[in-house]
Amino acid sequence: MPHSSTFFWQCAWGLVLATSGTCAATAQSTESVLLQPEIATPYATKPGWATHTYAVAAANPLATEAGHQMLSAGGSAVDAAIAVQMVLALVEPQSSGLGGGAFLIHFDGKQVQAFDGRETAPAGVVADELMGKNGLPLGRMQAIVGGRAVGVPGTLRMLELAHRQHGRLLWAALFAPAIRLAQQGFAISPRMASLVAADRHLRKDPVAAAYFYDADGKPWPAGHVLRNPELAEVLQAIAKQGADALMRGEVAQAIASKVQSHASNPGKMTAQDLADYRAVVREPLCFDYAVAPRNYRICGMPPPSSGTLAIGQILGLLNNTTAANLNLQSGLPSADWLHLYTEASRLAFSDRDYYVADPDFVQPPAGSWQSLLQPGYLAQRAHLINATPKSPRMADPEPGTPGPVRVQFGRAATQIESGTSHISAIDAQGHGVAMTTTIEDAFGARQMVNRGNGLVGGFLLNNELSDFNFAPTDAAGLPVANRIEPGKRPRSSMSPTLVFDKDTGQLLISAGSPGGAVIIHYTAKTLYGMLNWGLNAQEAINLANFGTLGGPAFLEAGRFAPATAQALRKRGHTVYEVELPSGIQAIERTPSGFFGGADPRREGIVLGD
Repeated sequence: MPHSSTFFWQCAWGLVLATSGTCAATAQSTESVLLQPEIATPYATKPGWATHTYAVAAANPLATEAGHQMLSAGGSAVDAAIAVQMVLALVEPQSSGLGGGAFLIHFDGKQVQAFDGRETAPAGVVADELMGKNGLPLGRMQAIVGGRAVGVPGTLRMLELAHRQHGRLLWAALFAPAIRLAQQGFAISPRMASLVAADRHLRKDPVAAAYFYDADGKPWPAGHVLRNPELAEVLQAIAKQGADALMRGEVAQAIASKVQSHASNPGKMTAQDLADYRAVVREPLCFDYAVAPRNYRICGMPPPSSGTLAIGQILGLLNNTTAANLNLQSGLPSADWLHLYTEASRLAFSDRDYYVADPDFVQPPAGSWQSLLQPGYLAQRAHLINATPKSPRMADPEPGTPGPVRVQFGRAATQIESGTSHISAIDAQGHGVAMTTTIEDAFGARQMVNRGNGLVGGFLLNNELSDFNFAPTDAAGLPVANRIEPGKRPRSSMSPTLVFDKDTGQLLISAGSPGGAVIIHYTAKTLYGMLNWGLNAQEAINLANFGTLGGPAFLEAGRFAPATAQALRKRGHTVYEVELPSGIQAIERTPSGFFGGADPRREGIVLGD
């Protein structure tokens, strides 16, 4: 990443956190270097992949190949996703793994289910868990590195639950590719090598240092064959015993010990927290979306994810403007369209930051999350957007009131969310999966679990508790919805999405992306490109990225003409051109089968028959 792009990216995130001040003021913090999603790596043009009967898309070719093996053996989309996840834990440890959480949307030909494997806060946390002794929120990296922000991991329990319902191959067979690669070794990818080399905290953990670096403390280069015998043995145990091998017994005790024993930043997770974890099957959040002459049904995760709600609001708000009349210009969104999109997003993020949290702890407005997607409510909110030619940016919006009375929460400050991975799969029966999986920041808490049996390697733990708002109350003393509480799941932006033909019920698209809070925009961009602008999956993924978290507007560096940013600034937007390294995967149905796309900004591919 060029130095200047890195600087602007750090500055932009700093402005999001501070909401005011100059770049010099926000960039001077020693932590600001890390206030970004995973770093950008070289852009590699991809053609898209046509298949006939089934397809799987993932962030690393070795992981995609594992999923392909399962589909070619007659496995289900869930079988493929499990095999992919196990390999990703090995070859893309910066983004996801056994120590993290995930959301999975599944369609079995008749019904859609939302599997919630989000991490939970340990039973021992307190309200000011993420606050410093000075009464102010901890610095981001101060909270992340160590055991304090580690949530109880849920990915494996969720996958086990999904497999019980929808697996066709034996559970143990799904682990064979990952076990083989862990034992025999794999060539470190350029992206993994770049991320290890760039990280300042990973080497502080002795277990991670012994695995990711050579005897002289230098990071292993791309192409180096890396073996992980410790992870191989853990995976073998899981293949035989199920998720209990991770969540109970020796491995669970090793996780709890790692969290509690950090010298300067210990956490409160116990082995009992791991044993008590339960994955949840939730009712999916679905909404209708019309693009004449077709009617679509879009389904994704309900809270604790904010992704589908925000995407549904953005698309619904845009449908109440002139956005549908604005086509791409020279293959790019126009300044007029970007203005409308940014304003719609600011309205959606205002509601998101105010209302959305774990539904087991907070009540939705008007008694239903659907209240935030009702056509009348969105039409009312859309009136706040000034869509006249050269119209100015609206003032900072207040949260809406979709019911007769606004639920009283505190106003939460915007916080950064970080790295993730996405898997899409459609099997030979037409059943589909969209799964987004994470350990939160790049390399999570930078804590690698090893049982201490003399084997090198292990797996990394998440820092998911930093997705809670650090301050439990606002300036007026009102509790914020997304405050930390024992057993609570932090709000997420992960947006695994399935799109259906509303009239026939046929599954049309599986899509999603990593990218922290900007996941919402990466996924919305892809859906809008496919549904509104008629792009295929790869073309929609390739589109330049853009977004906002409610404040400044971000444009992908080097992709837009200078006049576009200038036109937005004239409307009153603060604009930063920054790296936006999405990792979108998408599969769409075609007349002859399927067509898949993988993000040129990362290393993923699509495979099928």
